[in-house]
Amino acid sequence: MADSIDIEHLARLARLSLSADATTRARGDLGNIIAMIDKMQAIDTSGVEPMANPLDATQRLRPDVVDEEPDRDALQAPAPETQDGYYLVPRVVE
Repeated sequence: MADSIDIEHLARLARLSLSADATTRARGDLGNIIAMIDKMQAIDTSGVEPMANPLDATQRLRPDVVDEEPDRDALQAPAPETQDGYYLVPRVVE
């Protein structure tokens, strides 16, 4: 499987420049990752119930209340142009 991984193509897509040594190491690393995924997919999980958290914990939630109002004028001060609380941008579609 590791031989079929086209590291040069992946590096080109990611706009990376890899040395020959780094390419060889990446091919080995990706091969190991794919092998591990294959082993994990081979495990029978038919009797295992899906979980959101392996610790079976629940998240404490706070009330959703507004506790401060944003200062629109201060936030829009660095903008080149604003009008009526909106940012004005150049038209790009006609």
